[in-house]
Amino acid sequence: MVEVTSWVWSLVVVLLTVLANGEDPYRFFTWNVTYGDIYPLGVKQQGILINGQFPGPQIEAVTNDNVIVSVTNSLDEPFLISWNGIQQRRNSWQDGVYGTNCPIPPGQNFTYILQFKDQIGSFFYFPSLAFHKAAGGFGGIKIYSRPRIPVPFPPPAGDFTILTGDWFKQNHTDLKAILDGGHDLPFPDGLLINGRGSNAFTFTVDQGKTYRLRISNVGLTASINFRIQGHKMLLVEAEGTHTLQNTYSSLDIHLGQSYSVLVTADQPAQDYYIVVSTRFTSPVLTATSILHYSNSAGSVSGPPPGGPTIQIDWSLNQARSIRQNLTASGPRPNPQGSYHYGLVNTTRTIRLANSAPIINGKQRYAVNSVSFIPADTPLKLADYFNIQGVFSPGTISPNPTGGGGYLQTSVMAADFRSFAEVIFENSEDTVQSWHIDGHFFFVVGMDGGQWSDSSRLSYNLRDTISRCTVQVYPKSWTALYMPMDNVGMWNIRSENWARQYLGQQFYLRVYSPANSWRDEYPIPKNALVCGRASGRKTRPL
Repeated sequence: MVEVTSWVWSLVVVLLTVLANGEDPYRFFTWNVTYGDIYPLGVKQQGILINGQFPGPQIEAVTNDNVIVSVTNSLDEPFLISWNGIQQRRNSWQDGVYGTNCPIPPGQNFTYILQFKDQIGSFFYFPSLAFHKAAGGFGGIKIYSRPRIPVPFPPPAGDFTILTGDWFKQNHTDLKAILDGGHDLPFPDGLLINGRGSNAFTFTVDQGKTYRLRISNVGLTASINFRIQGHKMLLVEAEGTHTLQNTYSSLDIHLGQSYSVLVTADQPAQDYYIVVSTRFTSPVLTATSILHYSNSAGSVSGPPPGGPTIQIDWSLNQARSIRQNLTASGPRPNPQGSYHYGLVNTTRTIRLANSAPIINGKQRYAVNSVSFIPADTPLKLADYFNIQGVFSPGTISPNPTGGGGYLQTSVMAADFRSFAEVIFENSEDTVQSWHIDGHFFFVVGMDGGQWSDSSRLSYNLRDTISRCTVQVYPKSWTALYMPMDNVGMWNIRSENWARQYLGQQFYLRVYSPANSWRDEYPIPKNALVCGRASGRKTRPL
């Protein structure tokens, strides 16, 4: 009865929304989440499947489409799906992380009601609870431009999604137990390309035609480098922004990041290696797939092409070369460069430093000395129902403290429509990757050493890339300009999933005193309630 009621209410809400708005299309997806046997590295594992698939089904939609995803949790534990890079405009209720949503209980259903408002590009979804990401449950998201919006390249002959990243042979429950025991994860066992190990996946192309490859690093711990034997790649999009169309022989893709490249099948008709390898690791892990010409006269030959391994400067210079295409239209028919971010005065500076403290004898990870611990109630629900004692805004400093690490349900307050300068500072020896839910930001600078006020002299205030996930190199900093233009409770997290799980995250409460539907949608009728919010009513229809 719970499943039917939730679904019926969701349909009612959808129909009323259609009547009210009347124009943006709806796309419906019905997913069943189960365990299943998978063998990605040749060893049997317990995987998380969606409709029997690993990776899960792809979502394809157009800018402003309403996407209705009915998820039945057939696991024996709670489950949540989050949508990496989908901004959830005015709607953090659908973000799918524990700070905003109650988990879907075993055997029950929840329907996500999303709108891909003013977005284009390449993203992915993933399970956000209990280290489930190490078992699968992820898939690609493609958001196409509306037909009347010009795209700055000819339509490709094909459009491939490539989900890649590091993988462990141990089940996610064993990996979670290692972390719960106060230890870091072991070195990964291999890399996957679309859920398979080396040479198990083939992409077929026609000679002379150009194809779009949407590549996402959905791994747990490692940056990767992507390349194709004998072929160049024209970068055209990064997480929803059309890029300056530079040509690359290989491309670094850090944890949680997504890119689109165009590849022309302009070589002799045979098969070629597609290669991914880890960056900044020892040893270097490598996996391959096959680019197969439909008129191929032969199989792959020679060794897979090598790529960069530990070179930081090489990666930093490449990152600086990825810039915004100022003349291209984004999701709307106006140039991406029409938002002059460099002329907006910042209203505050937030400096965020990662660290790896030992707390109570166990390995933890922290931001500004705070290692996040989940509350007994999702923070968004506690905020909505005014439940005291769950969290307090201001429980994380906007600057590094220099002190030892401690445990806290950390929330930072921000004013709606403020414009922040955010600096990620990394004093550790490993590359970091950070994601901010609900927002895009402009990557205005990155460099080695310690950030200072004088670092602003090197900022790119004209055409830097805007995106939602960014790397911070070892002993380095990365600076962002970020419009706080989306009311809600938003997760800021490490994309290294062990670090995220052990506390390297916090929530940003973007607040508007207006309490208006213009600024934020009301709580969904079908919202699950749990913890200290149990028994509360959501709202009348």
